[in-house]
Amino acid sequence: MSLVFDEDLLFEDDQGLRPSAVVNRWACELPTNKVPSDNSWPSYIRAVREWMEFGDEHGVGLFDGRDPLKALLGTYAVHRARGPLEARFRASTWNQHMAMLGKFYSWAIENGYTTALPFTYDHATGLFEGQLHEGKVNQARRRQAKGHVTIRYLEDDFADLFLKGLARLEPDGSEERGYRGREMARNAAVGRFLFASGPRKQEFTYLLACEVPALPERRTEIPTLVPLPWAITKGGKFRNTWVDYDTLVELHCYLAFERATSVAGSTWMPPARWGEPLIVTEADARGGRVNGVRMQWEDLGPGERRRLVAPGGGSMLLSVCGPGRPFTAWNTVFERASDRIRERYEPRFPHVHPHRGRHTFAMQTMAKLVSGHYARLAQKVQPGDTDAALALYLTSHDPLLVLRDLLGHSSALTTEKYLNRLDTTRIFADLRAPESRPTALSRADREAAEEFDEDDEGDI
Repeated sequence: MSLVFDEDLLFEDDQGLRPSAVVNRWACELPTNKVPSDNSWPSYIRAVREWMEFGDEHGVGLFDGRDPLKALLGTYAVHRARGPLEARFRASTWNQHMAMLGKFYSWAIENGYTTALPFTYDHATGLFEGQLHEGKVNQARRRQAKGHVTIRYLEDDFADLFLKGLARLEPDGSEERGYRGREMARNAAVGRFLFASGPRKQEFTYLLACEVPALPERRTEIPTLVPLPWAITKGGKFRNTWVDYDTLVELHCYLAFERATSVAGSTWMPPARWGEPLIVTEADARGGRVNGVRMQWEDLGPGERRRLVAPGGGSMLLSVCGPGRPFTAWNTVFERASDRIRERYEPRFPHVHPHRGRHTFAMQTMAKLVSGHYARLAQKVQPGDTDAALALYLTSHDPLLVLRDLLGHSSALTTEKYLNRLDTTRIFADLRAPESRPTALSRADREAAEEFDEDDEGDI
Protein backbone atom coordinates (compact mmCIF):
# COMPACT_ATOMS: atom_id res chain seq x y z
CA MET A 1 0.00 0.00 0.00
CA SER A 2 1.39 3.39 -1.02
CA LEU A 3 1.13 6.09 1.64
CA VAL A 4 1.70 9.86 1.84
CA PHE A 5 4.23 11.44 4.21
CA ASP A 6 5.10 15.05 4.98
CA GLU A 7 8.75 16.10 4.87
CA ASP A 8 9.02 16.16 8.70
CA LEU A 9 7.38 12.71 8.93
CA LEU A 10 4.83 13.98 11.47
CA PHE A 11 1.20 12.88 11.46
CA GLU A 12 -0.12 15.51 13.89
CA ASP A 13 0.63 19.11 14.83
CA ASP A 14 -0.99 21.91 16.87
CA GLN A 15 -4.03 21.85 14.58
CA GLY A 16 -4.52 18.12 15.09
CA LEU A 17 -4.39 15.33 12.52
CA ARG A 18 -2.62 16.40 9.36
CA PRO A 19 -4.24 16.02 5.91
CA SER A 20 -1.57 13.49 4.89
CA ALA A 21 -2.57 11.25 7.80
CA VAL A 22 -6.23 11.51 6.75
CA VAL A 23 -5.26 10.50 3.20
CA ASN A 24 -3.43 7.48 4.62
CA ARG A 25 -6.49 6.43 6.60
CA TRP A 26 -8.56 6.64 3.44
CA ALA A 27 -5.90 4.68 1.54
CA CYS A 28 -5.98 1.87 4.09
CA GLU A 29 -9.75 1.58 3.63
CA LEU A 30 -9.61 1.37 -0.18
CA PRO A 31 -9.47 -2.45 -0.27
CA THR A 32 -12.81 -2.61 1.56
CA ASN A 33 -14.35 0.46 -0.07
CA LYS A 34 -15.10 -0.83 -3.59
CA VAL A 35 -11.47 -0.64 -4.76
CA PRO A 36 -10.35 -4.27 -4.31
CA SER A 37 -7.61 -4.32 -6.97
CA ASP A 38 -4.15 -3.64 -5.56
CA ASN A 39 -3.12 -2.27 -8.96
CA SER A 40 -5.59 0.60 -8.49
CA TRP A 41 -4.52 1.72 -5.02
CA PRO A 42 -1.38 3.65 -6.10
CA SER A 43 -3.41 5.49 -8.77
CA TYR A 44 -6.02 6.64 -6.23
CA ILE A 45 -3.39 7.79 -3.76
CA ARG A 46 -1.31 9.51 -6.45
CA ALA A 47 -4.37 11.44 -7.68
CA VAL A 48 -5.03 12.84 -4.18
CA ARG A 49 -1.33 13.51 -3.52
CA GLU A 50 -0.89 15.50 -6.74
CA TRP A 51 -4.04 17.49 -5.99
CA MET A 52 -2.79 18.18 -2.45
CA GLU A 53 0.65 19.27 -3.72
CA PHE A 54 -0.95 21.58 -6.28
CA GLY A 55 -3.06 23.12 -3.53
CA ASP A 56 0.01 23.68 -1.35
CA GLU A 57 1.68 25.56 -4.21
CA HIS A 58 -1.35 27.87 -4.43
CA GLY A 59 -1.89 28.27 -0.69
CA VAL A 60 -5.05 26.16 -0.50
CA GLY A 61 -5.29 23.30 1.97
CA LEU A 62 -6.86 19.92 1.27
CA PHE A 63 -9.77 20.69 3.61
CA ASP A 64 -10.20 24.44 3.12
CA GLY A 65 -13.60 25.99 2.49
CA ARG A 66 -15.72 25.37 -0.58
CA ASP A 67 -14.93 28.68 -2.32
CA PRO A 68 -11.11 28.34 -2.28
CA LEU A 69 -11.41 24.66 -3.25
CA LYS A 70 -13.66 25.49 -6.23
CA ALA A 71 -11.26 28.22 -7.35
CA LEU A 72 -8.35 25.80 -7.01
CA LEU A 73 -10.19 23.19 -9.06
CA GLY A 74 -10.59 25.69 -11.91
CA THR A 75 -6.89 26.50 -11.83
CA TYR A 76 -6.05 22.80 -11.67
CA ALA A 77 -8.24 22.08 -14.71
CA VAL A 78 -6.38 24.71 -16.75
CA HIS A 79 -3.03 23.33 -15.55
CA ARG A 80 -3.93 19.79 -16.62
CA ALA A 81 -5.40 20.87 -19.96
CA ARG A 82 -3.07 23.67 -21.11
CA GLY A 83 -0.15 23.64 -18.70
CA PRO A 84 3.34 22.21 -19.26
CA LEU A 85 3.34 19.23 -21.60
CA GLU A 86 4.45 16.82 -18.90
CA ALA A 87 1.53 17.90 -16.68
CA ARG A 88 -1.26 17.64 -19.23
CA PHE A 89 -4.00 15.02 -18.96
CA ARG A 90 -6.08 13.58 -21.73
CA ALA A 91 -9.82 13.82 -21.14
CA SER A 92 -10.05 10.18 -20.04
CA THR A 93 -7.21 10.58 -17.52
CA TRP A 94 -8.67 13.82 -16.16
CA ASN A 95 -12.07 12.19 -15.68
CA GLN A 96 -10.47 9.25 -13.87
CA HIS A 97 -8.69 11.64 -11.49
CA MET A 98 -11.90 13.55 -10.84
CA ALA A 99 -13.67 10.29 -10.00
CA MET A 100 -10.89 9.37 -7.58
CA LEU A 101 -10.93 12.78 -5.91
CA GLY A 102 -14.70 12.59 -5.69
CA LYS A 103 -14.46 9.26 -3.90
CA PHE A 104 -11.92 10.72 -1.46
CA TYR A 105 -13.96 13.81 -0.60
CA SER A 106 -17.15 11.77 -0.21
CA TRP A 107 -15.32 9.55 2.27
CA ALA A 108 -13.85 12.59 4.10
CA ILE A 109 -17.29 14.20 4.47
CA GLU A 110 -18.85 10.94 5.62
CA ASN A 111 -16.16 10.53 8.28
CA GLY A 112 -16.33 14.12 9.52
CA TYR A 113 -12.98 15.41 8.26
CA THR A 114 -14.53 18.18 6.15
CA THR A 115 -17.82 19.65 5.03
CA ALA A 116 -16.54 21.29 1.84
CA LEU A 117 -16.57 19.68 -1.60
CA PRO A 118 -14.69 21.24 -4.55
CA PHE A 119 -17.06 19.75 -7.13
CA THR A 120 -20.48 20.73 -8.38
CA TYR A 121 -22.84 17.87 -9.15
CA ASP A 122 -25.90 17.88 -11.35
CA HIS A 123 -28.72 15.36 -11.25
CA ALA A 124 -29.18 13.16 -14.29
CA THR A 125 -32.10 10.92 -15.20
CA GLY A 126 -31.87 7.98 -17.58
CA LEU A 127 -34.20 5.35 -18.98
CA PHE A 128 -32.96 1.79 -19.39
CA GLU A 129 -35.21 -1.12 -20.35
CA GLY A 130 -38.29 0.86 -19.32
CA GLN A 131 -36.97 1.72 -15.85
CA LEU A 132 -36.19 5.26 -14.74
CA HIS A 133 -33.06 5.76 -12.65
CA GLU A 134 -31.34 8.83 -11.31
CA GLY A 135 -27.71 9.63 -10.68
CA LYS A 136 -25.21 12.43 -10.11
CA VAL A 137 -22.89 13.85 -12.75
CA ASN A 138 -19.67 15.61 -11.76
CA GLN A 139 -19.60 18.90 -13.68
CA ALA A 140 -15.79 18.89 -13.63
CA ARG A 141 -15.68 16.03 -16.13
CA ARG A 142 -14.40 16.81 -19.59
CA ARG A 143 -16.20 15.68 -22.70
CA GLN A 144 -14.74 12.63 -24.46
CA ALA A 145 -15.20 11.14 -27.88
CA LYS A 146 -18.10 8.74 -28.00
CA GLY A 147 -17.21 5.07 -27.95
CA HIS A 148 -18.50 4.43 -31.48
CA VAL A 149 -16.00 6.89 -32.99
CA THR A 150 -13.01 5.41 -31.17
CA ILE A 151 -11.28 2.25 -32.42
CA ARG A 152 -11.18 -0.02 -29.41
CA TYR A 153 -10.69 -3.42 -31.02
CA LEU A 154 -9.16 -4.78 -34.21
CA GLU A 155 -11.25 -6.16 -37.05
CA ASP A 156 -10.16 -9.55 -38.35
CA ASP A 157 -7.89 -8.19 -41.10
CA PHE A 158 -6.12 -5.77 -38.75
CA ALA A 159 -5.80 -8.44 -36.05
CA ASP A 160 -4.19 -10.79 -38.56
CA LEU A 161 -1.84 -8.03 -39.72
CA PHE A 162 -0.81 -7.27 -36.14
CA LEU A 163 -0.10 -10.90 -35.20
CA LYS A 164 2.02 -11.26 -38.33
CA GLY A 165 3.86 -8.10 -37.34
CA LEU A 166 4.69 -9.59 -33.95
CA ALA A 167 6.08 -12.65 -35.73
CA ARG A 168 8.17 -10.51 -38.15
CA LEU A 169 6.10 -11.52 -41.14
CA GLU A 170 4.91 -9.54 -44.15
CA PRO A 171 1.15 -9.17 -44.72
CA ASP A 172 1.33 -12.09 -47.18
CA GLY A 173 2.95 -14.32 -44.55
CA SER A 174 6.51 -14.21 -45.89
CA GLU A 175 9.43 -13.22 -43.68
CA GLU A 176 9.74 -9.48 -43.23
CA ARG A 177 12.83 -8.02 -44.90
CA GLY A 178 15.10 -5.40 -43.43
CA TYR A 179 13.94 -5.81 -39.84
CA ARG A 180 15.96 -7.49 -37.14
CA GLY A 181 13.90 -7.96 -34.06
CA ARG A 182 14.42 -10.23 -31.08
CA GLU A 183 12.26 -12.69 -29.20
CA MET A 184 9.90 -13.06 -32.17
CA ALA A 185 8.72 -16.53 -31.18
CA ARG A 186 7.80 -15.25 -27.71
CA ASN A 187 6.06 -12.15 -29.02
CA ALA A 188 4.09 -14.07 -31.63
CA ALA A 189 3.05 -16.91 -29.29
CA VAL A 190 2.05 -14.74 -26.34
CA GLY A 191 0.40 -12.13 -28.58
CA ARG A 192 -1.69 -14.80 -30.27
CA PHE A 193 -2.58 -16.25 -26.87
CA LEU A 194 -3.82 -12.82 -25.76
CA PHE A 195 -6.04 -12.41 -28.82
CA ALA A 196 -7.36 -15.96 -28.48
CA SER A 197 -8.01 -15.92 -24.71
CA GLY A 198 -8.63 -12.32 -23.64
CA PRO A 199 -6.66 -12.12 -20.37
CA ARG A 200 -5.81 -8.74 -18.92
CA LYS A 201 -2.21 -7.55 -19.12
CA GLN A 202 -1.40 -8.52 -15.55
CA GLU A 203 -2.97 -11.94 -16.05
CA PHE A 204 -0.89 -13.03 -19.03
CA THR A 205 2.25 -11.15 -17.97
CA TYR A 206 2.48 -12.99 -14.63
CA LEU A 207 1.24 -16.38 -15.80
CA LEU A 208 3.84 -19.05 -15.02
CA ALA A 209 5.17 -21.36 -17.71
CA CYS A 210 4.03 -24.39 -15.72
CA GLU A 211 0.46 -23.00 -15.60
CA VAL A 212 0.04 -23.21 -19.38
CA PRO A 213 -2.48 -26.01 -20.04
CA ALA A 214 -1.11 -29.24 -21.45
CA LEU A 215 -1.83 -30.03 -25.08
CA PRO A 216 -4.84 -32.33 -25.56
CA GLU A 217 -3.92 -35.87 -26.59
CA ARG A 218 -5.56 -35.31 -29.95
CA ARG A 219 -6.50 -32.28 -31.99
CA THR A 220 -9.82 -30.82 -30.88
CA GLU A 221 -12.03 -28.08 -32.27
CA ILE A 222 -13.41 -27.32 -28.82
CA PRO A 223 -11.25 -24.74 -26.98
CA THR A 224 -9.09 -25.81 -24.06
CA LEU A 225 -9.81 -24.19 -20.70
CA VAL A 226 -7.12 -21.89 -19.27
CA PRO A 227 -7.36 -21.35 -15.47
CA LEU A 228 -6.37 -17.85 -14.36
CA PRO A 229 -5.29 -17.86 -10.67
CA TRP A 230 -7.16 -15.52 -8.35
CA ALA A 231 -3.96 -13.84 -7.12
CA ILE A 232 -3.26 -12.24 -10.52
CA THR A 233 -6.80 -11.50 -11.72
CA LYS A 234 -8.58 -8.19 -11.30
CA GLY A 235 -10.51 -8.17 -8.05
CA GLY A 236 -8.99 -11.49 -6.96
CA LYS A 237 -11.64 -13.60 -8.73
CA PHE A 238 -10.56 -16.98 -10.11
CA ARG A 239 -11.90 -17.70 -13.57
CA ASN A 240 -11.40 -19.88 -16.62
CA THR A 241 -10.88 -18.55 -20.09
CA TRP A 242 -10.06 -20.72 -23.10
CA VAL A 243 -7.65 -21.08 -25.98
CA ASP A 244 -7.92 -22.82 -29.35
CA TYR A 245 -5.76 -25.82 -30.21
CA ASP A 246 -3.49 -24.13 -32.80
CA THR A 247 -2.69 -21.21 -30.47
CA LEU A 248 -1.86 -23.64 -27.67
CA VAL A 249 0.46 -25.56 -30.02
CA GLU A 250 2.35 -22.37 -30.84
CA LEU A 251 2.63 -21.52 -27.16
CA HIS A 252 4.07 -24.96 -26.38
CA CYS A 253 6.56 -24.61 -29.25
CA TYR A 254 7.81 -21.38 -27.69
CA LEU A 255 8.08 -23.11 -24.29
CA ALA A 256 9.96 -26.08 -25.72
CA PHE A 257 12.46 -24.21 -27.85
CA GLU A 258 13.08 -20.46 -27.47
CA ARG A 259 12.09 -20.20 -23.83
CA ALA A 260 13.91 -23.42 -22.88
CA THR A 261 17.07 -22.11 -24.54
CA SER A 262 16.79 -18.78 -22.71
CA VAL A 263 16.46 -20.25 -19.20
CA ALA A 264 18.84 -23.21 -19.58
CA GLY A 265 21.67 -22.73 -17.12
CA SER A 266 20.58 -19.19 -16.34
CA THR A 267 22.13 -17.55 -13.28
CA TRP A 268 19.52 -14.82 -13.13
CA MET A 269 18.46 -13.58 -9.71
CA PRO A 270 15.87 -10.87 -8.95
CA PRO A 271 17.41 -7.49 -8.09
CA ALA A 272 17.54 -6.54 -4.41
CA ARG A 273 14.90 -3.82 -4.84
CA TRP A 274 12.34 -6.52 -5.68
CA GLY A 275 12.90 -8.33 -2.42
CA GLU A 276 14.27 -11.71 -1.42
CA PRO A 277 14.69 -14.28 -4.23
CA LEU A 278 12.13 -17.08 -4.11
CA ILE A 279 14.01 -20.26 -4.98
CA VAL A 280 11.74 -23.01 -6.31
CA THR A 281 12.31 -26.75 -5.99
CA GLU A 282 10.05 -29.75 -6.63
CA ALA A 283 7.81 -27.76 -8.97
CA ASP A 284 4.74 -29.10 -10.73
CA ALA A 285 1.70 -27.59 -12.44
CA ARG A 286 -0.02 -26.71 -9.15
CA GLY A 287 2.80 -25.63 -6.87
CA GLY A 288 6.25 -26.30 -5.51
CA ARG A 289 8.61 -25.68 -2.63
CA VAL A 290 9.41 -21.97 -2.40
CA ASN A 291 12.47 -21.39 -0.15
CA GLY A 292 11.72 -24.79 1.35
CA VAL A 293 8.00 -24.24 2.02
CA ARG A 294 5.35 -25.96 -0.08
CA MET A 295 3.13 -23.36 -1.76
CA GLN A 296 0.41 -23.28 -4.41
CA TRP A 297 1.03 -21.05 -7.43
CA GLU A 298 -2.52 -19.72 -7.25
CA ASP A 299 -1.70 -18.00 -3.94
CA LEU A 300 1.24 -15.99 -5.33
CA GLY A 301 0.63 -12.45 -6.58
CA PRO A 302 2.58 -10.57 -9.27
CA GLY A 303 5.24 -9.34 -6.83
CA GLU A 304 6.08 -12.86 -5.69
CA ARG A 305 5.83 -14.40 -9.14
CA ARG A 306 8.47 -12.19 -10.71
CA ARG A 307 10.88 -13.20 -7.91
CA LEU A 308 10.48 -16.93 -8.52
CA VAL A 309 13.67 -18.67 -9.65
CA ALA A 310 13.03 -21.97 -11.44
CA PRO A 311 14.73 -25.22 -10.35
CA GLY A 312 16.80 -25.27 -13.55
CA GLY A 313 17.55 -21.54 -13.45
CA GLY A 314 15.84 -18.48 -14.86
CA SER A 315 12.46 -16.95 -14.19
CA MET A 316 9.30 -19.00 -13.72
CA LEU A 317 7.20 -16.58 -15.78
CA LEU A 318 5.85 -17.63 -19.14
CA SER A 319 7.56 -14.70 -20.87
CA VAL A 320 11.31 -14.31 -20.45
CA CYS A 321 14.08 -12.39 -22.19
CA GLY A 322 17.84 -12.51 -22.41
CA PRO A 323 19.41 -15.06 -20.07
CA GLY A 324 16.19 -16.10 -18.38
CA ARG A 325 15.01 -12.74 -17.01
CA PRO A 326 11.26 -12.13 -16.54
CA PHE A 327 9.74 -10.02 -19.31
CA THR A 328 6.90 -7.59 -18.58
CA ALA A 329 7.24 -4.71 -21.09
CA TRP A 330 4.36 -5.72 -23.34
CA ASN A 331 3.17 -2.17 -23.94
CA THR A 332 6.49 -1.42 -25.61
CA VAL A 333 6.37 -4.55 -27.80
CA PHE A 334 2.83 -3.81 -28.97
CA GLU A 335 3.57 -0.14 -29.59
CA ARG A 336 6.63 -0.86 -31.71
CA ALA A 337 4.82 -3.50 -33.75
CA SER A 338 1.86 -1.23 -34.48
CA ASP A 339 4.18 1.69 -35.34
CA ARG A 340 6.11 -0.50 -37.78
CA ILE A 341 2.92 -1.73 -39.45
CA ARG A 342 1.64 1.82 -39.79
CA GLU A 343 4.92 3.04 -41.32
CA ARG A 344 5.49 0.11 -43.70
CA TYR A 345 2.14 -1.35 -44.68
CA GLU A 346 -1.03 0.37 -43.47
CA PRO A 347 -1.18 4.10 -42.59
CA ARG A 348 -4.64 3.63 -41.02
CA PHE A 349 -3.39 1.05 -38.52
CA PRO A 350 -4.18 2.17 -34.93
CA HIS A 351 -2.02 2.19 -31.85
CA VAL A 352 -2.30 -1.18 -30.15
CA HIS A 353 -1.88 -1.84 -26.44
CA PRO A 354 -2.39 -5.18 -24.62
CA HIS A 355 -5.92 -4.38 -23.47
CA ARG A 356 -6.98 -3.92 -27.08
CA GLY A 357 -6.23 -7.62 -27.51
CA ARG A 358 -8.80 -8.34 -24.80
CA HIS A 359 -11.34 -6.11 -26.57
CA THR A 360 -10.66 -7.93 -29.84
CA PHE A 361 -11.12 -11.32 -28.18
CA ALA A 362 -14.46 -10.20 -26.76
CA MET A 363 -15.84 -9.07 -30.13
CA GLN A 364 -14.54 -12.07 -32.07
CA THR A 365 -15.80 -14.54 -29.46
CA MET A 366 -19.22 -12.93 -29.22
CA ALA A 367 -19.62 -13.02 -33.00
CA LYS A 368 -18.81 -16.76 -33.00
CA LEU A 369 -21.12 -17.45 -30.08
CA VAL A 370 -24.04 -15.60 -31.64
CA SER A 371 -23.52 -17.28 -35.02
CA GLY A 372 -23.61 -20.71 -33.35
CA HIS A 373 -20.01 -21.55 -34.27
CA TYR A 374 -19.09 -23.10 -30.92
CA ALA A 375 -22.47 -24.76 -30.49
CA ARG A 376 -22.04 -26.58 -33.83
CA LEU A 377 -18.58 -27.75 -32.78
CA ALA A 378 -19.93 -28.91 -29.44
CA GLN A 379 -22.52 -31.12 -31.10
CA LYS A 380 -19.71 -33.21 -32.61
CA VAL A 381 -18.29 -34.09 -29.18
CA GLN A 382 -19.09 -37.55 -27.86
CA PRO A 383 -20.34 -37.98 -24.26
CA GLY A 384 -17.18 -39.77 -23.15
CA ASP A 385 -14.71 -37.25 -24.59
CA THR A 386 -12.53 -35.19 -22.27
CA ASP A 387 -14.08 -31.94 -23.51
CA ALA A 388 -17.68 -33.18 -23.12
CA ALA A 389 -18.31 -30.94 -20.09
CA LEU A 390 -17.30 -27.80 -21.97
CA ALA A 391 -19.37 -28.90 -24.95
CA LEU A 392 -22.44 -29.27 -22.72
CA TYR A 393 -21.79 -25.82 -21.28
CA LEU A 394 -21.61 -24.27 -24.75
CA THR A 395 -24.87 -25.83 -25.89
CA SER A 396 -26.85 -25.07 -22.73
CA HIS A 397 -25.83 -21.49 -21.88
CA ASP A 398 -26.74 -18.14 -23.39
CA PRO A 399 -23.87 -16.61 -25.45
CA LEU A 400 -23.84 -13.50 -23.28
CA LEU A 401 -23.43 -15.63 -20.16
CA VAL A 402 -20.57 -17.58 -21.74
CA LEU A 403 -18.71 -14.38 -22.61
CA ARG A 404 -19.43 -13.02 -19.13
CA ASP A 405 -17.65 -16.01 -17.60
CA LEU A 406 -14.70 -15.81 -20.00
CA LEU A 407 -14.15 -12.11 -19.31
CA GLY A 408 -14.71 -12.42 -15.55
CA HIS A 409 -17.55 -9.90 -15.31
CA SER A 410 -19.87 -10.00 -12.33
CA SER A 411 -23.04 -9.88 -14.43
CA ALA A 412 -24.24 -10.32 -18.00
CA LEU A 413 -25.44 -6.72 -17.88
CA THR A 414 -21.83 -5.59 -17.45
CA THR A 415 -20.83 -7.68 -20.46
CA GLU A 416 -23.63 -6.20 -22.56
CA LYS A 417 -22.65 -2.65 -21.65
CA TYR A 418 -19.00 -3.50 -22.32
CA LEU A 419 -19.87 -4.78 -25.81
CA ASN A 420 -21.98 -1.71 -26.52
CA ARG A 421 -19.08 0.55 -25.57
CA LEU A 422 -16.79 -1.38 -27.89
CA ASP A 423 -19.14 -1.03 -30.85
CA THR A 424 -22.58 0.56 -30.65
CA THR A 425 -23.57 -0.98 -33.99
CA ARG A 426 -23.45 -4.45 -32.40
CA ILE A 427 -26.22 -4.43 -29.85
CA PHE A 428 -27.39 -7.94 -29.12
CA ALA A 429 -30.94 -7.00 -28.16
CA ASP A 430 -32.16 -10.59 -28.04
CA LEU A 431 -29.46 -11.50 -25.50
CA ARG A 432 -30.36 -9.03 -22.76
CA ALA A 433 -30.06 -10.39 -19.25
CA PRO A 434 -33.01 -10.14 -16.86
CA GLU A 435 -30.89 -8.17 -14.40
CA SER A 436 -31.92 -4.54 -14.94
CA ARG A 437 -32.45 -3.06 -11.51
CA PRO A 438 -30.98 0.45 -10.96
CA THR A 439 -28.48 -0.89 -8.40
CA ALA A 440 -27.34 -3.57 -10.81
CA LEU A 441 -27.19 -0.97 -13.58
CA SER A 442 -24.88 1.35 -11.65
CA ARG A 443 -22.65 -1.57 -10.71
CA ALA A 444 -22.56 -2.71 -14.34
CA ASP A 445 -21.77 0.83 -15.52
CA ARG A 446 -18.85 1.04 -13.11
CA GLU A 447 -17.44 -2.38 -13.97
CA ALA A 448 -17.79 -1.83 -17.71
CA ALA A 449 -16.02 1.54 -17.42
CA GLU A 450 -13.15 -0.09 -15.51
CA GLU A 451 -12.49 -2.31 -18.53
CA PHE A 452 -11.35 0.80 -20.41
CA ASP A 453 -9.21 2.23 -17.60
CA GLU A 454 -6.40 -0.11 -18.63
CA ASP A 455 -6.32 1.29 -22.17
CA ASP A 456 -4.04 4.12 -20.98
CA GLU A 457 -1.76 2.11 -18.71
CA GLY A 458 1.96 1.91 -19.41
CA ASP A 459 4.35 -0.99 -18.94
CA ILE A 460 4.33 -2.77 -15.62
